[in-house]
Amino acid sequence: MSLASWFRWNEPPNRFSQRTPTEMVVETLMMELSWQTKQAEKQQRERENEYRKIKTGVDYGWLVSYPKQSYDISPGERLQLEDMCTKIHPSYCGPAILRFRQLVTEYEPEVQEVSRLFRSVLQEAAEKIKEEEEAKKLARQWNTKNKSSLSLTTFKSRSRISPFISDIKTISEDVERGTQPTRRIWSMPEFRNAK
Repeated sequence: MSLASWFRWNEPPNRFSQRTPTEMVVETLMMELSWQTKQAEKQQRERENEYRKIKTGVDYGWLVSYPKQSYDISPGERLQLEDMCTKIHPSYCGPAILRFRQLVTEYEPEVQEVSRLFRSVLQEAAEKIKEEEEAKKLARQWNTKNKSSLSLTTFKSRSRISPFISDIKTISEDVERGTQPTRRIWSMPEFRNAK
């Protein structure tokens, strides 16, 4: 017996875990939130350093050591955001991230405001998803109604009706035959049937 069979070196490593698309979306969106939070915290520190430089006129930034990440989202808020992320369809994950990045660069929020911006982006994406689902539902309803009405029109179109040669008597024809034609306005020519 060889040692390779004991250590299972011949087996390919399982690199990819079996995760659902929803789990991947949640993980991706939450990673983006944590990254943007770190970036906002870094920018906030830089603004504070610039303010101190202007105020004191001396740069002591090289003496200051900052913790790696001092701000963290509360567990309750994190759970709420993860729950909102589960409602995002995988096809909306990329556009939601792009929108979030756009808002962060546009507003340059404080660290505490990043999670609120993220929540607003998730709500906006969820509303778009809901609107598109309703539009698809209406389109399906419209298509089923049109299919049923098309079957009726194909049934009706089998019997040919010629408007000029008609043996079918209508009430309007009887009324028209019993009355004298009215005189037209002087600018309109008068047409009469020759019977």
